Amino acid sequence: MDHITFLVAVVIVTALAFDFTNGFHDTANAMATSIATGALKPRTAVLIGGVLNIVGAFLSTEVAKTISGGIVDDTLVTPGMIFAGLVGAILWNLLTWLVGLPSSSSHALFGGLIGAVWVGAGAEGVHFTKVVEKVLIPALASPLVAGVAALIATYLAYRLTARARKDSVTKGFRAGQIASASLVSLAHGTNDAQKTMGIITLTLISAGALGHDAGPPVWVIASAGLAIGLGTYLGGWRIIRTMGKGLTEIQSPQGFAAESASTAVILTSAHLGFALSTTQVASGSILGAGLGRRLAEVRWGVAGRMVMAWLITLPAAALVGGVSAGAVRYGGTFGTVVVALVAAAVAAGIVLAARRNPVSAHNVNDTHEVSIRSTPPTAVGTAA
Repeated sequence: MDHITFLVAVVIVTALAFDFTNGFHDTANAMATSIATGALKPRTAVLIGGVLNIVGAFLSTEVAKTISGGIVDDTLVTPGMIFAGLVGAILWNLLTWLVGLPSSSSHALFGGLIGAVWVGAGAEGVHFTKVVEKVLIPALASPLVAGVAALIATYLAYRLTARARKDSVTKGFRAGQIASASLVSLAHGTNDAQKTMGIITLTLISAGALGHDAGPPVWVIASAGLAIGLGTYLGGWRIIRTMGKGLTEIQSPQGFAAESASTAVILTSAHLGFALSTTQVASGSILGAGLGRRLAEVRWGVAGRMVMAWLITLPAAALVGGVSAGAVRYGGTFGTVVVALVAAAVAAGIVLAARRNPVSAHNVNDTHEVSIRSTPPTAVGTAA
């Protein structure tokens, strides 16, 4: 029982570590366009995002219930499997952050969990019908819906303000962006913080601390909200650069349209219990906003790399989660320790590699390219 208690504690800490990476990985979803257009200063943007992510975590628990009792069979899941799945999700988040790719933290989590449970409990441990219904179909539909909504909203915004003074239009939409970006942050907390709540709740159920079909306790909601809020405040500057400058040159009417479309899609899905990717929604909205402005440049090469990352996220995280679950299952405590040490070493290597080409609040709008130097820069910066 002591071993189980210790393992449960390790899993909860690892889940909150994933939640933290989810926060800085997904800051761009809400704030990239506002930072790119100058509606908000970078540090102000991430502070607002962090606070509203915490608030959003308390608004709903439908997505958490989908994860804790939906995509896997909670009667077959063990804390060791959950730990293995989280390892796969965290490493994928860090790798895509390093190269500035806005991949899906949600799908990394789902993939890691599915791979770990499949290896640890067999195929019967995964509810594939629920995976298709609650994960895959929303993954295909949500960026398209958000993109079309943002395209239409952008077109209308420019048509309705065609005869107005440009500086007045810019000033007005920048003010609107503060509200719309704040709503995206609130929606992100409502959707993404719940995923970690679901994972911790699933862990407590598997250890017998909660009954089956239980919802997340208040302390789980609070800790998940604080973890994702802190990660958001630190700012995933590398991904903010890609989404704010890499997909298209965003003007304030486009930013307002993209953020409004993202908010509507994310809040609707959270209410219905669909655990969709907020990254895919926000990216679809930005692309739609780019297409909605006449003569706007859309960088399809960057968009193509993003889509490729989306396609391989779930299977890649599932592979790492499955391998980790095998080590935990057959190696016991020793296997768990080995997985933890290897994961920590890989994570440290990724962070050190990121420091070779730091991206911070000071240079986030300089260029949309994110590269990794072979040697450190002369001036020491802070990578984020």
